[in-house]
Amino acid sequence: MKFRATVRREGEPDAVRVLDAPTRFAVYEQIEKEGGSVIALEEGGGGLNLPAWANIQFGTGIKRDEIVRLTKNLSAMLTAGLSLSRALSVLERQSSNKYLKKVASELSESVRRGSSFHEALAEHSKVFPPIFVAMVKAGEESGGLSDALTTVGMQMERSSQLTRKIKGAMIYPSIVVTAIIIVGVLMMIFVVPTLTKTFTSLGAKIPLATRIIVAISNFMVANVALVFVGLFALFGGGYLFIRSPRGSATVLWVALRLPVIGELVRETYAARFARTLSSLLSSSVPVLDALAITKEVVHAGVFARVIDEAEEAVRKGEPLSASFVKYPKLYPILMSDMLAVGEETGKVAEMLKQIAEFYEEDVQEKTKDLSTIIEPVLMLLIGTFVGIFAVSMIAPIYQLSSAIG
Repeated sequence: MKFRATVRREGEPDAVRVLDAPTRFAVYEQIEKEGGSVIALEEGGGGLNLPAWANIQFGTGIKRDEIVRLTKNLSAMLTAGLSLSRALSVLERQSSNKYLKKVASELSESVRRGSSFHEALAEHSKVFPPIFVAMVKAGEESGGLSDALTTVGMQMERSSQLTRKIKGAMIYPSIVVTAIIIVGVLMMIFVVPTLTKTFTSLGAKIPLATRIIVAISNFMVANVALVFVGLFALFGGGYLFIRSPRGSATVLWVALRLPVIGELVRETYAARFARTLSSLLSSSVPVLDALAITKEVVHAGVFARVIDEAEEAVRKGEPLSASFVKYPKLYPILMSDMLAVGEETGKVAEMLKQIAEFYEEDVQEKTKDLSTIIEPVLMLLIGTFVGIFAVSMIAPIYQLSSAIG
């Protein structure tokens, strides 16, 4: 495998050439000797080169955990005394993700050209969220870039952990429900027709519930392809609906009204709001800018609208906590009270951090117990499904046995 680099020499801004080398380290070694900078680095010359249409990329190709790791490493190197451009070059060489490597290279090149780091980050808005750019900008202006990176790295890591906990708690019920649907379809296609032939040959009187199941089975057997296409459309359409603004709003509306899930959702958004705003304020981001960015991070319609109202209230000189007190069904009362205390004592950022930690820990504990709560519901669902099917199929057999006896 060869590596092809596009190189610009120092002192010759218009002189760009292409360099081939056996390894990426050989490329940087040669450029360091000659004096210059790498504009782009690509693998090529060995193996199978796919056409452009086959190189499809979904999303950014960069995971949130990789951004967190990059942020922590960059903060550590800046604390150790490395310059920003050199630290970015090290991160580029260390990364095994080709997309992240490309981003690190472009960031390094932008910084070398004289751009500020937050301006370079803003050019990659799909990779680095607004909170990241805002906190880096505040860190650059205050001279504490490494501290700002540490803070934003911690904020992203805690947010990621919270999301993973919630998703992990929902994996088990999702698998069970999917399995029920698949088993039900297979039984309708393969098991019910066999039983139907038996009932018909013996002349059994079929009850209404059995006739309904037999009718559904006959339709599925006659339209197998349509059934599987319908299932694919159901799952695919459901996924797209949930991802749409209206769909996510509907799911959120339903979730907020569920007994246990509703409280979990409220505490999750309270933790996200508090953690994000605390991180921004502690990095000296102006409160109005911090609220605007927090609104983007929270994103969910009803919760974001409260933050929007709070932003307008603060703009008019009203306390931040006043807007949240009006919506106890969205943001917990405890959060509003603690936020009010923080405003009275002049320690809003510290109080928000305590709120975030409290609700994050509470959500983690509740997600551990969530599977225990969901299991009885799933058992009831499975029992109902099996019971209806069993009674519908056993009733004709019982009638035959009674007639023979």
